[in-house]
Amino acid sequence: MGDLIQPRVLKGFRDVLPDQEAARRKILETIEEVCTTFGFVPIDTPALEYSEVLLGKGGGETDKQVYQFSDHGGRDVALRFDLTVPFARYMAAHSRELYLPFKRYHFGKVYRGENTQKGRYREFMQCDFDCVGVDSPAADMEILLMMHRAFTQLGIRGVEIRLSHRGIFNRFLDHLGVRENSVEILRSVDKLKKIGREKTLDLLRSLVSAEQAESILSFITPRDSNAETLAAMEDLAGGPGEDSGRVSTILSWADSLGLGSSFILDPSITRGLDYYTGIVYETFLQEIPEIGSVCSGGRYNNLAGLYTKEQLPGVGSSIGLDRLVAALEELGRLEDQSSAADVIVFCMDDSLMAQYLGVAQAFRDAGFRAEVYPENRKLGPQFSYAEKKHIPLGIILGEEEHSRGTLQLRDLRQRQSIPGLSLEEALARATELIS
Repeated sequence: MGDLIQPRVLKGFRDVLPDQEAARRKILETIEEVCTTFGFVPIDTPALEYSEVLLGKGGGETDKQVYQFSDHGGRDVALRFDLTVPFARYMAAHSRELYLPFKRYHFGKVYRGENTQKGRYREFMQCDFDCVGVDSPAADMEILLMMHRAFTQLGIRGVEIRLSHRGIFNRFLDHLGVRENSVEILRSVDKLKKIGREKTLDLLRSLVSAEQAESILSFITPRDSNAETLAAMEDLAGGPGEDSGRVSTILSWADSLGLGSSFILDPSITRGLDYYTGIVYETFLQEIPEIGSVCSGGRYNNLAGLYTKEQLPGVGSSIGLDRLVAALEELGRLEDQSSAADVIVFCMDDSLMAQYLGVAQAFRDAGFRAEVYPENRKLGPQFSYAEKKHIPLGIILGEEEHSRGTLQLRDLRQRQSIPGLSLEEALARATELIS
């Protein structure tokens, strides 16, 4: 036998154990349920795209993180770094087959060759939902409401959705006379919560004058209330505009729905990606702000224009599943391990395997998740197996039970057995115990 291959995983990638994956899937199911209650439909796109489709759409820093290579056919390809750019390509390719506005959700893995840290990996799951084909405050608000409802349904309290508008920020940069440096300024401001005010100010001073840097820092500083913040933004940007009017409308709707305290106008929210054109937002958990934003997005009215002449304005958001799971683990809020099955039929005699399979099938027909232990071993190891899988109920059918035509139902949680049951009685008692 040759040397064994070391079972290692690439840095930034990871294996997920069953209990962890079960918890992740429950979160995904909850988010998917929210998406469907808003009338959104599922789609999927390839993980691998032509490089020209992906590069230059998120900005220079993102391009550096893209996994790009030549495939076996010599084609220049890349792994998707988010789900939004492939969606823009998708809409350009299928717009005639779809209806507008088109509301989609898409859960999938994306890839970025960035530095790893807690809750941040090089392969990670995103949960996106977007509305394309209309540019209206109602569409913007619907995405924000979906974000809020998703966290509410997950049982997470103390959620802050911080929002701003690229249009107001761009008008401010025009007013200040530094619009030509907007891309670098946006990325510097986007780092504020990670590096702090002083380091952000240093970055800005490397791009503009010290006085202009101070003005930018003043603009991105929230005031005591949303109304005061919006007034200050309008003043520094040269007055009211359609952009500030949209922000005002959205905030007033949030107030009317009793959600005003969850929506905070924060002009430091700019989103570093180049394709955003309107409202932008990030979501923070008050109990663990250091984990960073767990859900972000905004309006991107020109992204699909890279692939089609048809006007396809869009707005959407993305929940970073791995960062959210890391936050919930830190807070001790990740749901307890769930059972892999409701019932396990223990193997007492290999000659009775056909009966064991039939009993398990009867339980499945009654709506239970049921499995059969596949070989005759002592009950101790079989009980241990069931305990590790958090299976609450077991069926014991040995030679004695078989001769009597009965089953023994065992509550593995309480370590109590109920002997002498018919199959119908065992199904009824199992229903009581599970409920």
